[in-house]
Amino acid sequence: QPCKAATMVRIVLLLAAMATTTAAFSSSFMPRSAISTVSNGSGMTMKIFDWKRRQADETELNNVEDTVWTFDNIRAAPGARKRKNRKGRGIAAGQGATCGFGMRGQKSRSGRPTRPGFEGGQQPLYRRLPKFVGRPMGPGHSKKMYNIIKLESLNTVAAGTTCNFDSLFDSKAITKSKHVMQKVVVGKDDFTAKDITVQAHAFTKTAREAIEANGGKCELLKRTTGEVLVEA
Repeated sequence: QPCKAATMVRIVLLLAAMATTTAAFSSSFMPRSAISTVSNGSGMTMKIFDWKRRQADETELNNVEDTVWTFDNIRAAPGARKRKNRKGRGIAAGQGATCGFGMRGQKSRSGRPTRPGFEGGQQPLYRRLPKFVGRPMGPGHSKKMYNIIKLESLNTVAAGTTCNFDSLFDSKAITKSKHVMQKVVVGKDDFTAKDITVQAHAFTKTAREAIEANGGKCELLKRTTGEVLVEA
């Protein structure tokens, strides 16, 4: 009898210890879903990272259908706004003392340690790239960009009249251009206009000969003012 009673007591104590251990284990390893969350009417839940709002009652704000949004009740979503990283304000801030630049080395010193483009002594990129001879890249050089006008676009001009870019654009013979200066060149189709005066900033040799062969005249325009300079 005493042995049986002692055995029963031991079994009861063992079961109680197992129950206590299970409860402690489950409380120590709680899932992340047990963290305070906020939910709206649609069933979507999100974590509350702001400790000041974890215990706040925001049921009215989460009711989107019945809430009137104004400037005094609208706010950012939880976790959307992160506090700025404060550097040089002590080790508690996480970026104190050296501010993330380390303790030694050239890049840890105050001021700008190197000039722009410096690569530690090796050949920098702007010196490794090839320089093309004859390209208008240096000071005092500029490349003239022309809008091309083909001779076939002048076939609709009436005889004895003067045409330029503005008149051709108004008659829809040509389209708009992003360049200021115009240049007349020979196109694929034949040039049939006769006895016309063409005004442009430049002419190719063959285009000038074709215009003059049909009794026409070429007039050069000044780049800045658009005035007629000389008759080519």
